Amino acid sequence: MAHWLAKTEPSTYSWQQLVKEKRTRWDGVRNAQARNNLAAMKKGDDVLFYHSGDERAVVGIAKVATAAYADPTTDDERWVCVDLTPAKALASPVTLASIKATPSLKNMALVRQGRLSVTPVTPEEFRAVVALAKPAARKHA
Repeated sequence: MAHWLAKTEPSTYSWQQLVKEKRTRWDGVRNAQARNNLAAMKKGDDVLFYHSGDERAVVGIAKVATAAYADPTTDDERWVCVDLTPAKALASPVTLASIKATPSLKNMALVRQGRLSVTPVTPEEFRAVVALAKPAARKHA
């Protein structure tokens, strides 16, 4: 299983909307490298769901529900899309600032290629981001 990150402006399509709808088509991607990443996705792959814009944080984990297929929003057969379903919300959002401050994530595609809307994530990066989302343990007096 591979891991990915998909970015969206929450005012355009949010995690809450995906949870409500239970499934969405991830279409309209018009960058060749992001398209190649979509084309490489397989059913069952994990996707870090990232809110861009003012929020700039990973907020949930989605699953790829279909392999890539022709994007119906264009007649150009080069463009593809996948369907995503929500898997789980993160306990707390993982901000871009905290990702950049984590040494093991310094080479993450989100950091290196910040404008790319769909990027691969290594298994180690995926685990590190999920670990950053866990609430801090409470200290007992």
